[in-house]
Amino acid sequence: MARMKFICDAERCIECNSCVTACKNENEVPWGVNRRRVVTVNDGVVGQEKSISVACMHCSDAPCMAVCPVDCFYRSDEGVVLHNKDTCIGCGYCSYACPFGAPQFPSNGQFGLRGKMDKCTFCAGGPEESGSKAEFEKYGRNRLAEGKLPACAEMCSTKALLGGDGDTIADILRTRVLRRGKGSEVWGWGTAYGKSHNPDATAPNKPNGTNQTTGTIGTKS
Repeated sequence: MARMKFICDAERCIECNSCVTACKNENEVPWGVNRRRVVTVNDGVVGQEKSISVACMHCSDAPCMAVCPVDCFYRSDEGVVLHNKDTCIGCGYCSYACPFGAPQFPSNGQFGLRGKMDKCTFCAGGPEESGSKAEFEKYGRNRLAEGKLPACAEMCSTKALLGGDGDTIADILRTRVLRRGKGSEVWGWGTAYGKSHNPDATAPNKPNGTNQTTGTIGTKS
């Protein structure tokens, strides 16, 4: 059985926020809630910026499930951590326990509005009938039931955000890392788009057959 997970490749993320927009548009996320957000460290420091797209990571040992006093969180057959809004009492314990800040209160007005918690569903809906109006209104679109990946991962322009079976996406990221090399060879924006701003990118491949700018394998000269 597949265990659905997210992985974000910080070397490819360009902070375009298309994943955030896709999530809000696809699921009609309530005002004041961001099920997904992009976090950037060393912002403005040339050569040291790193961005990563963050949402519920659907943990195998989810702390939100452990602290919920009414057990409104549950795990689907695919390993997606979901919650039942009919059971939720809005205590907020899950928001304190989650290291990713995934469960959030909706807000409305200057001081906000407490209510049922909202979080990323991996586009897997909720406990209501799949594809029903009630499911969409409470949890958003159930793309997994349609055989599709989450909208955020599909909309990522550089394929930095990967969503799907944990083993499969881990293999994809592992392959990328092995091909990147190290130091100045690490992929960046240029490689994510299939080109590089480095003038050496157009130079012939090195004697060992590896293009040192992109880390891709070429024909030996």
